[in-house]
Amino acid sequence: MTAWGQPTAIDQPVAIEIQQICKSYGATRAVDDVSITIARGSAHALLGENGAGKSTLVKLLAGLVTPDSGKIQVLGSPVSIRNPKAAHALGIHTAFQEMTHIKDLTVLDNLLLPYGPTNWLGIVDRRAAGIRIRAFLDELGLHAVDLHEEIQNLDLAVQQKLEIARALLREPSILLLDESTSTLSGSDVQWIGELIAAQKRKGVTVVFITHRLPEVRSFCDSMTVLRNGQHIASGAVSDFTDAQVIEMIVGRKLEHNKAARAETTKHQGAEVLGAQDLATSGKLQSASFSLHAGEILGVAGLQGMGQRDLFLACFGMAEVSGGTLRVDGVDAVVMSPSQAIQAGICLVPEDRKTEGLFLELNGRHNASMPVIQRFIGGGLIDHASETDAVGAVFDRLDIDRRALWTQVKAFSGGNQQKIAIAKWFVAESRILLLYDPTRGIDVGTKNEIYQLIRAFAQAGGAVLLYSTEIPELVHLADRVMVFYGGRVCTEIAGEDLSEKALLRAALGTTAEAGVLA
Repeated sequence: MTAWGQPTAIDQPVAIEIQQICKSYGATRAVDDVSITIARGSAHALLGENGAGKSTLVKLLAGLVTPDSGKIQVLGSPVSIRNPKAAHALGIHTAFQEMTHIKDLTVLDNLLLPYGPTNWLGIVDRRAAGIRIRAFLDELGLHAVDLHEEIQNLDLAVQQKLEIARALLREPSILLLDESTSTLSGSDVQWIGELIAAQKRKGVTVVFITHRLPEVRSFCDSMTVLRNGQHIASGAVSDFTDAQVIEMIVGRKLEHNKAARAETTKHQGAEVLGAQDLATSGKLQSASFSLHAGEILGVAGLQGMGQRDLFLACFGMAEVSGGTLRVDGVDAVVMSPSQAIQAGICLVPEDRKTEGLFLELNGRHNASMPVIQRFIGGGLIDHASETDAVGAVFDRLDIDRRALWTQVKAFSGGNQQKIAIAKWFVAESRILLLYDPTRGIDVGTKNEIYQLIRAFAQAGGAVLLYSTEIPELVHLADRVMVFYGGRVCTEIAGEDLSEKALLRAALGTTAEAGVLA
């Protein structure tokens, strides 16, 4: 086994060699004297907590930032990657977790940027480009994607696939996948696995960032673990057990990396949120449920089965076309998020960066915004009271107090997600609607969020929890309702609640994957 902290010798030709790279942002050392060697034609995983330095390394290779010191060699030659164009010239292309599409442009326009084919007049030949890109997307299995549809109208998972497709369209020799599976699961994850295998057969080197260890074992040959910007270990994937990888990532053993599911099939308190045959003008056709105080009610289902519309309807963001919604056992009409907040209902949405946070504002402003009126007196904001209230919640959720005055965009994805949750604790919400709350989060922060969810329920709060990761639902939820075809097709609870049972309900008896879309 490779010794922790020591790079592994690479026998085959080298694609990328990073030598003593350092990168700082002010007082924060994002990458601290890191050296990594990646073999040509291999798939190499970068693992670590949010903020460990993984994305900074990808940005260094993609030309988005430049190192303070150290050297990078690509295919045996020293290089200076000063900008994305320089990276592209070296054959390095990237698919980012935080997608780079221009949302109000079409699929075709986004895939053409910035290298659309031109005719002899220097004008982009859209007809020829359309034919080529249509054939390319069909080759990738994306037959249903309309080239003339605006990107913003597509599901998040489809947008992520197109982010990957654009990188592949440029025929990379080195492909960087920065948490590209965070919005994908089930058959979509397998789709990426097949793409990685196909690229390796072509001799392409793949650098793959993920928080899901099964993907590392299925798709990757080798791996590197980073922690606090430093290199911890590198080696063949088979050199390490899952327990060793987790311990290296977080720097400690996680005795209970998932909160234990309460052994209960009975409700802890009165109904606080419910529905009868609830339907929307979108994909939700019929949902009936009853959520009680002190309970975690799970939601499972394939992508696009109506579960997202359910969450939006409960938060006043989707048009209800049929059925009824109940709050505290009484029929209610929730027409807007402000009405939902007044009723104690809050939503942690699917995409924290575009739907849950204002990245240019600091954490204090983000956390207090839903109830800012609480801190206004005489027409002015009482900043001292606001800071005290938000600071107390940040301490409770173990959020760095720097977030009180620092822009949210400066923090890792895990800390951003905790801030997105924290604002509802400031609002003293009693019903948490959590839509895939650990997407793209490292194992350490996941553990913190699991404990937070269970503690909230034990204190009398109610949680409606959707997750693309089946084990989360099995370990956290008291019971789970499964969606299919826009309807709740079954509910599973107690001893019957298992990964296998959820998979069968959502996908049929042939399901083998451990993740739902």
